[in-house]
Amino acid sequence: MQHRPQSVLQSFEDQITVEKSQLEAQAAGLPPGPQQDALLEKIRQLETASHMNEWLTSPGLQPPT
Repeated sequence: MQHRPQSVLQSFEDQITVEKSQLEAQAAGLPPGPQQDALLEKIRQLETASHMNEWLTSPGLQPPT
């Protein structure tokens, strides 16, 4: 992801969404091969991070007692 000054901080979920969209656009423009595979793997990693973030920030998650 490119680093740029921002006046408003984006949430982690927003950052994932933006990066995922950029990678999907890049992958769509590539022919099948190792470069496209690498981008698709990064997209899967971002999806996993998004799911983990949802789980960790869910109101149902309770601290150990």
